Amino acid sequence: MLKKTITALVLLVFFLLAPSALAQAAAIDSLSAKSAVVIEASTGKVLFAKNAEERRYPASTTKLVTLITALEHGNLNDIVTTSANAASTEGSSLWLAAGEQLKMEDMLYGIMLVSGNDATVAVAEHISGSVEKFAKLMTEKAHAIGAVNTNFTNSSGLPDPNHYSTAHDLAKLAAYGYKNPIFAQIVGTKHKIIPWPGKNHDRELYNENKMLWRYEGGNGVKTGYTEAAGRCLVSGASRNGIQLIAVVLDSDYMWEDSMALLDYGFSQVKPVTLFHKGDIFKTVRVNNGKTDNVKAVASAAITVPVSEDDKGQFTTVVNTATAVEAPVKAGQKLGTLKVMYKNVEVSSVDLVAVEEVERKSLFRLLWGSLWSFFTFVIRNFA
Repeated sequence: MLKKTITALVLLVFFLLAPSALAQAAAIDSLSAKSAVVIEASTGKVLFAKNAEERRYPASTTKLVTLITALEHGNLNDIVTTSANAASTEGSSLWLAAGEQLKMEDMLYGIMLVSGNDATVAVAEHISGSVEKFAKLMTEKAHAIGAVNTNFTNSSGLPDPNHYSTAHDLAKLAAYGYKNPIFAQIVGTKHKIIPWPGKNHDRELYNENKMLWRYEGGNGVKTGYTEAAGRCLVSGASRNGIQLIAVVLDSDYMWEDSMALLDYGFSQVKPVTLFHKGDIFKTVRVNNGKTDNVKAVASAAITVPVSEDDKGQFTTVVNTATAVEAPVKAGQKLGTLKVMYKNVEVSSVDLVAVEEVERKSLFRLLWGSLWSFFTFVIRNFA
């Protein structure tokens, strides 16, 4: 029944919006990027791809994985000391001095907003002892996420024959990153002021990702450029609860390419509310309660991103206890409702008690026990 409902909603949405989708499809035929992809983040569904599996230099888009790895292996409150090696790193810079100390959190803002290569080395050395060891952690994490055509040799994205990724892999990695609220906060920050020890003023950082200003819903993630890689951009945007990731590698017009990809993506995917807050999913038995059961209802609505060919791909899993012990409070968690896309969880909400159930009085509990005993005796010995 749930599958039929989802299918009907999909058909209705796309019958009304198909002409717009066709117009957007025409707009991306002239992409200048050598490789490109746009995906829906929660499902990983590829909405458009152009040479998305070809290995290419990722340049500073590498740093989104530097951020993921640092968040998972470091501590935001750690004090990171800049080595002479870090301070002398070539390329884009946070202008760190040897011996300078900054909080890990400030280093990460410097990495993502102004692409500080020196900060990536300082963070790598702090967490792993060396850039090489940290890059190994990055690669292991990428492969665990499913970005198996990726290999990192450094934390900055400086060119190396063995440092490569693909447009699709970078999209997968960004989608994973957005699951972490701190990642999302950092990559979506337009402006940040951090300390500058030894100076009479602070560092004032402005995000180099113009999509945060130029594109409606733009919320990340990272620019990149080297002569070997060309102009690269991993960009994210969120509208109506749908998070898209677009990647362009070696692009002559990376802003325009990225906006065209995102426009097309939003024309292909629409939010469909499958369940509303308060929808009843199960009745749970209540032991020793004044009433024998309580309804388990959705604590919030569930809206999922659906595209035209998603019919039958979404399923639901309901998990609740067989029984709970009284008393039960209104709003008490009784289980979970999960929505799956091709066996991957894309959304979930708690199932909660719709009302309070008081515990039986001591007299009623005793009377119930005695009645059960008498009933047992009569049935078995009468």
